[in-house]
Amino acid sequence: MPENNVKNKRTRVKMKKGTMPTILRYVARYWYLVLATVLLALVNVLLTLYIPLLVGDAVDCIVGPGEVDFEKLAQILRTVALSVGGAFLSQWLMSLSNNRITYNVVRDIRARAIRKIEALPLSYIDNRPYGEVVNNVISDVEQFADGLLLGFTQLFTGVLTILCTLGVMFALRWQLALIVLCVTPLSLFMAKFISGHTYSMFREQSEVRGEQTAFIDEMLGSLPTVQAYAHEDENLEKFDEINGRLSACSLKAIFYSSLTNPSTRFINAAVYALLALFGAFTVISTGGAFSVGTLTKFLAFSNQYTKPFNEITEVVTEFQNALACASRVFELLAEKEEVSDAGNEELGHAEGNVSLKDVSFSYVPDKKLIEGLDLEVVEGKRVAIVGPTGCGKTTLINLLMRFYDVNGGAIEVEGMDVRAITRRSLRKNYGMVLQETWLKSGTVRENLCMGMPSATEEQMIEAAKAAKAHGFIARLPQGYDTYIGEDGGSLSQGQKQLLCIARIMLLLPPMLILDEATSSIDTRTELKIQDAFAALMQGRTSFIVAHRLSTVKNADVILVMKSGSIVEQGTHEELLKAKGFYAELYNSQFK
Repeated sequence: MPENNVKNKRTRVKMKKGTMPTILRYVARYWYLVLATVLLALVNVLLTLYIPLLVGDAVDCIVGPGEVDFEKLAQILRTVALSVGGAFLSQWLMSLSNNRITYNVVRDIRARAIRKIEALPLSYIDNRPYGEVVNNVISDVEQFADGLLLGFTQLFTGVLTILCTLGVMFALRWQLALIVLCVTPLSLFMAKFISGHTYSMFREQSEVRGEQTAFIDEMLGSLPTVQAYAHEDENLEKFDEINGRLSACSLKAIFYSSLTNPSTRFINAAVYALLALFGAFTVISTGGAFSVGTLTKFLAFSNQYTKPFNEITEVVTEFQNALACASRVFELLAEKEEVSDAGNEELGHAEGNVSLKDVSFSYVPDKKLIEGLDLEVVEGKRVAIVGPTGCGKTTLINLLMRFYDVNGGAIEVEGMDVRAITRRSLRKNYGMVLQETWLKSGTVRENLCMGMPSATEEQMIEAAKAAKAHGFIARLPQGYDTYIGEDGGSLSQGQKQLLCIARIMLLLPPMLILDEATSSIDTRTELKIQDAFAALMQGRTSFIVAHRLSTVKNADVILVMKSGSIVEQGTHEELLKAKGFYAELYNSQFK
């Protein structure tokens, strides 16, 4: 078995053992509701057990052939009715308490999961399909809630019922009670044996379900591309393959876990038959000292005693599934967070002086990307970063924003190592416009004012005009109050990018990062926006990542990257005269 598989298996075993204590820690926060549930369960059990005693007494009201004590029988029946009503009320209140515990715990876990995702390093999200993470927070937690609710419903009443009925049976006839006590644990051993072997099956089911969710998310997100390349059949084949695996592992898990209930019911039925047989002989042999009414009570209590075993084994399937899902959620919650910046200094308003000193970085330890990178940028300078795909341009941006920390060397802003600055204060000094736009579900106004909620109407409109976005916004049905769906809804790619540019125009940060910011805009609008960008960059340190080298001619310095290193730097004219790698890249665009 490969080393990684062994490691994953050990992690899962460890996670399985720690799942139940972790669940109990969440439940313990609501101890008052647990206490209420226990008390209500006790009332329910006592009333439920009191009813067979009353029924047995009612049987004994038949004192002879044709002789019935109707007065006593009527009194017993009234008491039975009150007991049934009390048991119903306590059961209802206990269900309310169980629901409150379960959904409070689920709310806490989901809230912590969202906070955890926000605190995780970007590498965690980069290395996992979004659909799998969504499945952790939504589907796995939902499955866990269903199992936890069923578990709570059966746990308290089940344990109390077993203890109380056993005590009453020993009081009625200890010899018969001993038969019950000796035989029924077989059902527990059977349930434990089967459930112990089905946990891994439900774990596999949960993982394949996450894989399916991730695939559906990916397929929907790239549906236009799928249709453009007529890739529907291949996607259907892939989905059928995943769906087939999910069906197979689900059937396997449910089939084996479903053996538990019939097995325990068989054992409990055998116990009942033994009790009826020995009880009948006892009635005959004692000459009435052990009456038919008492035997009726005993058999009723025997059913009450075995009922929790049957109910618990009925929910073993759901509970095992819940534990498997919970372990996956807790694995997410146990992931190592990015290095805390608590106690770090606040940057304040930066002037725009940035230094990279002997910076080294790689996403994968054995695959080097950036090595020994040195760079000095003074305030107000426009720095263009160019180079072939994969040379490290976007990686450099990630390091500047501290989405990733350097492996070696240091990045400084205003002479301070960025690792000694709070991420929030560092990022507030940068304004980013990326090639990939990001807009949230909400109005155009909410998207524009995301970084500056206090902006006035005039400021917002002025920024939109500067970004050449005001015209198309004004033509929308409700103008700036038009609701747009996830990632811009039906807006064109160019319109979405104009909104992202307007957002930065409104914010006016001291440092700018423009990563192919005009790549989705038509040439005519781009020329207008270049003028707006020129005004925006005046006096601000700007990092411009571009593939079209014609857009970086006016940069104060152009950094030419290749294989993670800066191989050339200078102005556009200087680099062309040098006839090096930059000149080769520039001329290749016009061949």
